[in-house]
Amino acid sequence: IVRSFKIYADGALGSRGAALLTPYSDDPPNTGIIISDSNYISSCAQRIYDMGFQLNTHCIGDAANRMVLNIYGRLLNENNNDRWRIEHAQVIHPDDLNIFGKYNIIPSVQPTHATSDMYWAQERLGAKRVTAAYAYRDLMKQNNLIVNGSDFPVESINPLYGFYAAVARKDLSGYPENGFQLENALSRKEALKAMTIWAAYGNFEEEYKGSLEQGKYADFVILDNNIMEI
Repeated sequence: IVRSFKIYADGALGSRGAALLTPYSDDPPNTGIIISDSNYISSCAQRIYDMGFQLNTHCIGDAANRMVLNIYGRLLNENNNDRWRIEHAQVIHPDDLNIFGKYNIIPSVQPTHATSDMYWAQERLGAKRVTAAYAYRDLMKQNNLIVNGSDFPVESINPLYGFYAAVARKDLSGYPENGFQLENALSRKEALKAMTIWAAYGNFEEEYKGSLEQGKYADFVILDNNIMEI
């Protein structure tokens, strides 16, 4: 059954294609690329909303996120159950965070992006703006949930990498020692829920996936150590 659509608002941060509100710190006056303009996204969003489908939009830069959040906000009612998502939600201007909560917009993130990008993200964004990037805890607070995925094949499909990145905010060699912007790390419980029951909720699948309960699919892994403790 098809109930969900994905569209693209901008490019990627690494290639300086993510659409930013102000120029790249390492490439002025470049502000990135809007792949789908506001008129196109508004038209698609209206059609999808009228048919009762779910919309998921790829947004990396703060300009793309602001544009799409405002389009969502013009269509969605407060306290809706439409579960429209922002895919990646990578750089969010602090003034726009509350829009997620106001219209029940779900941030769908990939924690290993933070630990893959941390080596050069500050070069692209500058010391101040980078603190508003990969802000998973701040995003989670808006609706008391966040969806974690892998973004395979861009990143590894191994779910333990995503869990580790969300909690430790380090790469696989343990760098940096104190974690990358650790104030936006998730707890182990939050990271696990984001990969299971919250992810299922983000897909309208929580009735048959996302937790170990009678009547649900036997969709689970068996590990030889307890990742909530080790």
